[in-house]
Amino acid sequence: MPERDGYIPGVPCWIDTSQPDPEAAVAFYSGLFGWEFEDVMPPESPGRYFTARLRGGDVAAVGSIPEGAPPTAMWNTYIWVESADQTASKVVDAGGKALMKPFDVMDAGRMAVFTDPEGAVICVWQAKEHKGARIVNEAGSLNFNGLNVRDVEGAKSFYGAVFGWRTLTLEGGAQMWILPGYGDHLEQGSPGLRKQMAQMGAPPGFEDVVASINPIGDEPDAPAHWNVTFAVDDADATAAKATELGGKVVVPPFDAPWVRMTVIADAQGASFIASKFVPENRELLSA
Repeated sequence: MPERDGYIPGVPCWIDTSQPDPEAAVAFYSGLFGWEFEDVMPPESPGRYFTARLRGGDVAAVGSIPEGAPPTAMWNTYIWVESADQTASKVVDAGGKALMKPFDVMDAGRMAVFTDPEGAVICVWQAKEHKGARIVNEAGSLNFNGLNVRDVEGAKSFYGAVFGWRTLTLEGGAQMWILPGYGDHLEQGSPGLRKQMAQMGAPPGFEDVVASINPIGDEPDAPAHWNVTFAVDDADATAAKATELGGKVVVPPFDAPWVRMTVIADAQGASFIASKFVPENRELLSA
């Protein structure tokens, strides 16, 4: 995949993890994914923010927990927007809440942090110098974002109003968030992408997918939240390595349609998915 140089409004563009001990998280993720880190905050800053890179391209970041936020490690999803301030108005009008009102992040961009009506935290990014993740869909980089939610219809109303998202229902009933026109944008950077996806058996419209919808179901204590999925070369080896580094395998590696995946919690408890693309697992859709 070619390196990304920006996104279009309504597309997940960046991820970072808030950690009680950022330095320890840097050690964990550099050991797991081979990331190289740079602390981009001024020395006098009370918090740390380590940008992670693969082959010199930004992939994610590890930061301190913001002042006043619960001391809980978590991964955060950012959506590219033209205006963080205008998006803030849309969020409130659609029933969401502002946790952090729009503010400038030095010369990198302008951001805000919200919750949707069910309480899932979502960040927005109005880019200046920082153009989001440069490398995606390669081993050790972001592969997907997903919303875990109970009120699917309510989520459709909220995210449709805020970001213009619609939904695509796949074989087997799974639903995806789509942004009409996103496939056109991807095709410009990767000519022939639609043809390649069709040859692999992707359903019509899949090129517009920006995220997944994951109904929580019968988990009474599970809060609504956004999750992140990293591409890996070997889900089993990644699970073993995470355990070696002090993490925990929450869901052991298993085969699912198109992928072999595992759910991992890092050494401070932030959970994520590690997924290897396995085309032959497409057959599991009809199993």
